[in-house]
Amino acid sequence: ARLIEGEAALRQDRACQRRIKNARFPVLKTLQQFDFTWPTKINRMAVQNLFRLKFIEDQANAILIGGVGLGKTHLATALGLAACHAGIGVRFAVAIDIINSLLAAQKAGRLAKAIKDYTRPRLLIIDELGYLPIDQRGANLLFQIISQRYERGSTVLTTNKAYKHWPSIFNNDSTLASAILDRVLHHAETIVIEGKSYRMKDRIEP
Repeated sequence: ARLIEGEAALRQDRACQRRIKNARFPVLKTLQQFDFTWPTKINRMAVQNLFRLKFIEDQANAILIGGVGLGKTHLATALGLAACHAGIGVRFAVAIDIINSLLAAQKAGRLAKAIKDYTRPRLLIIDELGYLPIDQRGANLLFQIISQRYERGSTVLTTNKAYKHWPSIFNNDSTLASAILDRVLHHAETIVIEGKSYRMKDRIEP
């Protein structure tokens, strides 16, 4: 019985490591490593509630909004890692990288397969939305991903722009921005983080 239990545990560990590898996290982060004392504003209870992962069961979304260096990517990565440990398939990607890969796939005639790479996982993490401008073609492709995931999978988004400024992300297309927001926010938890960059803390004068 102990041998069988050990083999089962080994298989589970291998499966978890495969999920982590397939997620393509830039680095591995955990919630325990996050410094909640640094931001001047963050809803700690709401963040901790996300780590129950019920929003993934509900096929809902989470949006982390805040300036540079406030831990949005850290929290998004930690959520993804927690999901991997819970047996959930995850894919992590920077927004502009998603668009570039879809544009390349479209040019090569394999767009449908490329879209599946982002619609198949139960949790998709789209990092740094709004940091670089997106042209009309890119915005349309990203809309396809979000639209196809609507009520079929969960998406975590990190962005430096409040919702009212989202048209500026999508080539100033207010109609498309509204359509994306409509799908993203229908079932979603928004976490707003305010404060100074954590990465700059050692350079900031006291």
